[in-house]
Amino acid sequence: MSALINPKTLDKDSTVPLPVYTRAQLALCNGQDKPEIWIACRGLIYDVGRSRLWKGGKHYEHWAGQELSEELADAPHTAQVLERFSVIGRLA
Repeated sequence: MSALINPKTLDKDSTVPLPVYTRAQLALCNGQDKPEIWIACRGLIYDVGRSRLWKGGKHYEHWAGQELSEELADAPHTAQVLERFSVIGRLA
């Protein structure tokens, strides 16, 4: 597993070396098939496993293991909420 990176210090186009994961790899990290609970937003993959709101890989009507950028438009919060979580990779 890669080192965890604070998204507050990471620019999307940064030279920080992050592993790249496919959508198929992301889908396996849904809190059900594996213990990891990951989501992607705007090309970055976040580890949300420590959040009680993502317990079991589900957050309201959203499931982990997916790219959720489009769903963010309907969320009662902004993408800034993701700064609470570590960036663990980039979506291919």
